[in-house]
Amino acid sequence: MRVAIFTDTYLPEVNGVARTLGKWSKYLESQHIPCRIFAPMAPANHREESSNHVERFFSIPFFLYPECQFALPNPLNMKRALQEFQPTVIHVATPFNLGLLGNHYARKLDIPVVASYHTHFDQYLHYYKLSWMEPTLWKYMTWFHANCRKVYVPSESTRQHLQHRGFPELEIWGRGIESEKFHPKVDRHTVLQHYGVDSRKFVILFVGRLAPEKSIDVLIKAFLAVPQHLREQMELVIAGDGPMHEELSEIAKEHRNIRLTGFLHGENLRELYAAADLFLFPSATETFGNVILESMASGTAVIGAAAGGVQDNIRHGETGWLCPPHDVPAFTAAISELYAHPQLRAQLASAGRAYALTQSWDRIFARLLSSYEQAIASPTTKLAQIAL
Repeated sequence: MRVAIFTDTYLPEVNGVARTLGKWSKYLESQHIPCRIFAPMAPANHREESSNHVERFFSIPFFLYPECQFALPNPLNMKRALQEFQPTVIHVATPFNLGLLGNHYARKLDIPVVASYHTHFDQYLHYYKLSWMEPTLWKYMTWFHANCRKVYVPSESTRQHLQHRGFPELEIWGRGIESEKFHPKVDRHTVLQHYGVDSRKFVILFVGRLAPEKSIDVLIKAFLAVPQHLREQMELVIAGDGPMHEELSEIAKEHRNIRLTGFLHGENLRELYAAADLFLFPSATETFGNVILESMASGTAVIGAAAGGVQDNIRHGETGWLCPPHDVPAFTAAISELYAHPQLRAQLASAGRAYALTQSWDRIFARLLSSYEQAIASPTTKLAQIAL
């Protein structure tokens, strides 16, 4: 087997898609399976490790999701690189420029192609007042995946979301956790002190891109709606960066118990997960919600939206707490409930961690590799062809 992956985001960019593909390429390497990544040039503020299995192309950010890039490759060079590498399967991980080129060459060179679906772009349109584009988007997405022998989705809710749109050959490719890196053992006082947070306070943490589709408005409104006498005992810590950073900075100036850390990753982020008392994640647009699993593995109780991939990872009242999406009073009540009942919070944290530790990357990747083999051996199953 020889695997070519086409993606509009890749390491050293830090997002769920890039990290997942990076882990997958390392797994393939560990199995002695040749892999070639076709990806955009890393942004100037990202330090890139040299690699001879990644082909880079000049690119510009995609306006709906800057973590994805529009690459501007030379088609002749790309075709030559593919012919030299001789892949037995092409994996298109994003539906935009590089993914589109990968799909094109798979058809042209008669190479089996699989796809992975990572982001609900149809749901993002609402937050950017572009809902009128949704029919066109779905028409394109249906056409894009028509030739794929498998379409991998990260959760059952995502599988159902696409199944309703007529996508066949859907298969769940879940997400794992590096259990040796995420754990609850941390010097809480030292970690929180680094961010100017009083360790005697009840610390609520949010981690993610600071953008409308993450329901940041729900996060802020729910916290500020907590009764004042309780909120005075709390700190809301927001880790991340994005288009809403400036707006949130102004809010933080008005409320001393709201703090922004900026973008965090690696050990700094893992320690902050473990130092928090509660993880609050109201986003209703997740296909999986990697941060949910990371917080669980860190031994921190989670409140999430009962939508998308988040609800696939949380069993309400057992491994975490679910609230109806966009329901500010419900999130506020959940914060107050778990603040007032530390024993319940501890039970959720313990069960959540136990669940997270069952999510092994090796097991997940072994299944994906087996699915690749099936896809290579099987004939193409096509969706109804829809002209663009």
